[in-house]
Amino acid sequence: MDIEELARVTIDCGFHLHRNLGPGLLESVYEAIMANQLSRRGLKVQRQAAIPI
Repeated sequence: MDIEELARVTIDCGFHLHRNLGPGLLESVYEAIMANQLSRRGLKVQRQAAIPI
């Protein structure tokens, strides 16, 4: 999958998530649902990955 397709899938998932749930939930709820939706679309998802600085 190229970067354009990855961006399209990610934005599409985020759009549908926002449209279906709306604002007001905890960030962790949106994160869990977004990760699930991206996984369902065949993407490998890693949540809350530590980034060395």
